[in-house]
Amino acid sequence: MEVRLEDVAVRFGDGPYLFGGLDLTLRRGDLVGVVGPSGSGKSTLLSLLALELEPSRGRVVHRDVAVIGWVFQNPYGVARRTAIDHVVLPLIARGMSRGAAEEEARAVMSRFRLSQIANQPFASLSGGEGQRLQLARAVVAAPDLLLVDEPTAQLDSSTAGEVNGVLGELATSGTAVVIATHDPRTAEVCPRVIDLLDFQVGDGDAAA
Repeated sequence: MEVRLEDVAVRFGDGPYLFGGLDLTLRRGDLVGVVGPSGSGKSTLLSLLALELEPSRGRVVHRDVAVIGWVFQNPYGVARRTAIDHVVLPLIARGMSRGAAEEEARAVMSRFRLSQIANQPFASLSGGEGQRLQLARAVVAAPDLLLVDEPTAQLDSSTAGEVNGVLGELATSGTAVVIATHDPRTAEVCPRVIDLLDFQVGDGDAAA
């Protein structure tokens, strides 16, 4: 599995470039943090990696990437469905029986300390629980590439540390993990950190 960004630059319309000249290669087991102030393009970079957005310049290349997991900054779900309903969905969509899917889902949910809320409706969950539920739903699908946007934004210090630990374990097990974050605790657990301020360019530089 490999993902490459080659001389990538991004702008929207006639606005200024968010960043330019960005080269990045991801392989299994990589754990990469993406930092920078609000508006610097962290979430945009995740969209590029997911092939949801085309760069204004350069190219994004995927090789042998079968499953992409993407955890958005703001938790979302179906209000009346239970927490475990959300986690079993990717497994059932792949043809797994409900019983087998629930067994796997509960194992993953326990890693994020969600076992006690498995049967609660999504509407009753706190912001932090919803954030961890999104992570569990992404992880249970065994993605080759996991993109995570501000995973600790709604978590207390202790829970944030646990989530950072699980993300590190996922990378160790072979998933390529990219985390966009403002949280220095999360950036510190990443062996490689990309600061988008290092890729700010003028219009002439990016277009050259």
